[in-house]
Amino acid sequence: MSATHIKPLGNRVLIKRSKSNTSKGGILLPETAQEKPKQGEVVAVGPGALDDSGKLKPLNVRVGDSVMFSSYAGSEVKTSDDQAEYLIMSEDDILGVLV
Repeated sequence: MSATHIKPLGNRVLIKRSKSNTSKGGILLPETAQEKPKQGEVVAVGPGALDDSGKLKPLNVRVGDSVMFSSYAGSEVKTSDDQAEYLIMSEDDILGVLV
């Protein structure tokens, strides 16, 4: 299963977490000592959530957007054939789109 086989539902978003290999000072850190990046790229989006009147409210983020999210947002998803790390989270957990 790859990330392209995951379709988020409702107002959920699938994000590929960015990789971080060095500290701010340029020192290479082992993976166990690294803080997980709080940025990533939107890979897939759900159709949106229903509002109180039953109308579909589309999401504000699009596939390809670079986003920033909080440290503990989302659920981690690892695929068998892809070494990347993915998160599924609600659009509400996204703090902003990076421009």
